[in-house]
Formats: sequence, C-alpha cells, structure tokens
Amino acid sequence: QVQVVESGGGLVYPGGSLSLSCAASGFTSDHYTIAWFRQTPGKEREGVTCITSSAGSTYYADSVKGRFTISRDNDQNTVYLQMNSLRPEDTAVYKCAISKIAGSTTNWYWPVLYDYWGQGTQVTVSS
Repeated sequence: QVQVVESGGGLVYPGGSLSLSCAASGFTSDHYTIAWFRQTPGKEREGVTCITSSAGSTYYADSVKGRFTISRDNDQNTVYLQMNSLRPEDTAVYKCAISKIAGSTTNWYWPVLYDYWGQGTQVTVSS
C-alpha cells in the first residue's frame, strides 16, 4: 500500500524560512515524479514544484522560483522542500503527490496526473 506522509509545516513570519519533508513508501516504480501542491481556501490547488526520480529534473511555479528549493533522497523516497523568503500568500495546506506520468509531460502541475497524495501539512505565514 502506497503511503505519502508530509511533515514540517508550521507558523513562520514573513521573510522567514521553513522546510517540509515528504516520505513515500510502498511505491515500487523506478520512474516517477514527486511534487508539492498547495491549497488555500477560496483558491484553486496549484503546483508548487516537482522532481523526477530518474533525471532529477526540477520544475518550479513562477511564484516560488528563487525562493523554494526541492531536493530528494532516493534510498528513502524522501523529498524535501526548502522555503525561503516566505510571503503571506504562501500560506496554504501543502500536499505531497506522486505521479507515474507527470515527468513525461510539460504539464507537471496538473493535479489529475498524480496517483497518490499525502494528507497535507499546514504552512502559515503571518506576522
């Protein structure tokens, strides 16, 4: 059974930093994409960033480029999201997701491409 578990959310002031972790288990494919999405009440779910298992290619939403960094630990199927220069608009529930096909497309940020999702972790940016 595939499990996706996020951790590391919390409260941070604007301009601060926070690091999230995504631990995936029970997934046997050698080729997949792990992504971070975020959901805010009143807004559509948006793709934040993703990383591919094979090439290690990374992709970022324009809104987080230069501020967020995604990285991975292959042996543990763990992905990290380092968030710097946080803004109030970054406040959201951040969810980790796994896709078997997103890495083969240019539309990695489409939620429908992802097969497994975590429960999410709350990130709140306020002063």
